[in-house]
Amino acid sequence: MLPANARLRRSEEFRAVMRGGARAGRRRLVLHALASPDGPERGRKAGFVVSKAVGNSVVRHRVTRRLRHLVADRLGTLPDGCALVVRALPASAGASSAELGSDLDAALRRLNLLPAGRVGKPDGSGRRAAPGAGHDNGPAV
Repeated sequence: MLPANARLRRSEEFRAVMRGGARAGRRRLVLHALASPDGPERGRKAGFVVSKAVGNSVVRHRVTRRLRHLVADRLGTLPDGCALVVRALPASAGASSAELGSDLDAALRRLNLLPAGRVGKPDGSGRRAAPGAGHDNGPAV
């Protein structure tokens, strides 16, 4: 869950980010980002736009919850004063969290907002697996 001070709430904030910010589109979402001239005083904020084109209210809320969780995990890596608007496209309705996470990471990378060394897990959470976890790629005996 995003804390209240990390959410875009007013239409003016959404409008400023969508009109004045950089944009990166992917198959399932479009990401708008704006660096605030106010800097750290404003903090890092995110907002979501999920229209009726995505689906009925149940589908829209599911997509919003998934996106909110994915953005909350990445919010700390953004520069101070950065504001994001994530606009879900109709293809996001049938997407898994991993697919949404990979699209979000790709869009953040395209906007140079995701550190180069960050590699997401298949579930899209962005956390790395512990060393030695997973498959052993050593020789078969």
